[in-house]
Amino acid sequence: MSALLDVRALTKRFPVRGSERRVHAVDDVSFTIERGESVGLVGESGCGKSTLVRLVTRLLDPSDGRIVFAGRDVGVIPPAQFTHAPERRLIQMVFQDPADSLNPRFTAFDTIAEPLRRLGTPAQRAALADHVAELADLVGLPRELLGRFPHQLSGGQQQRVGIARAIALRPRLLVLDEPTSALDVSVQATILHLLAELRDRLGMSYLFVSHDLNLVRLLTDRVLVMYLGKIVESGRSEEVFDRPAHPYTRALMSAVPAPDPAARRARIALVGEPRSPIDPPPTVCRFHGRCPDGVERCTREMPVLRPGPAADHLAACHFGFAVGAPAQGSGARRSGGEPAA
Repeated sequence: MSALLDVRALTKRFPVRGSERRVHAVDDVSFTIERGESVGLVGESGCGKSTLVRLVTRLLDPSDGRIVFAGRDVGVIPPAQFTHAPERRLIQMVFQDPADSLNPRFTAFDTIAEPLRRLGTPAQRAALADHVAELADLVGLPRELLGRFPHQLSGGQQQRVGIARAIALRPRLLVLDEPTSALDVSVQATILHLLAELRDRLGMSYLFVSHDLNLVRLLTDRVLVMYLGKIVESGRSEEVFDRPAHPYTRALMSAVPAPDPAARRARIALVGEPRSPIDPPPTVCRFHGRCPDGVERCTREMPVLRPGPAADHLAACHFGFAVGAPAQGSGARRSGGEPAA
């Protein structure tokens, strides 16, 4: 069976005003999401996560590459026309800040009903009140709150309204953009439990975007690590978290808080500034200059994603899976680019 979402060599470049130069926001990115699978997308601010999400949800046109969803290349459909495509109802999104993503003039009922009114079937529109009540029950929102406006709801209740709106059309792919970052810690756990329950009950696939790596590990089957527009590592979540291969991933994982002091990694501090995303040299590793293990080879040969001992664990580093590679952050490599003996 083919993957639900198959992204191939996806690229998005933005023009720099007043010049011929281009910002490489997403650069030759490929990945898949299987049916019923939850995939995490992590990386620092400015790495291209938001642009990638906007491409997948068809809010932006790609500069190059393919976005195949449920067997159809939806990347060739202009965003304005995608609104009327049958795939539109099958790709939905839960936004970061529930307060900002809800129309202040709409009650909770109107917000949940809106996608059904616009994209629902005639049967769904005919029984609108019943469907909205069912969705409220599904996300744990008391029916008596359906008549309230966003400012009359708590943050957790607002996010439940946003989730109910997103699943109203029974999508196959749900994009979760930092769905708990604007919520109190006490509410985050209940929302995460709800999302896990909905995924099992409705059979949806998730693309989960977050800066909180602990949440990503908890909610996802696989994880993609982005840096300056490229996927630098991907694999099963447990494999990537326990055995990170790319130096950037190792630095990210070293910053994850661990309740057990014995389980904490030595912190890897990255020095220097990220390289410019404007027309970056095609032969230079994007992480070179901040990488603690960078060598001369990294300036003349762009690393590509290669498999490690686990076939589905990929890393774009010349030495990510090298036997006898130096310890994390040691930088102990010979100038020719081979691991030090």
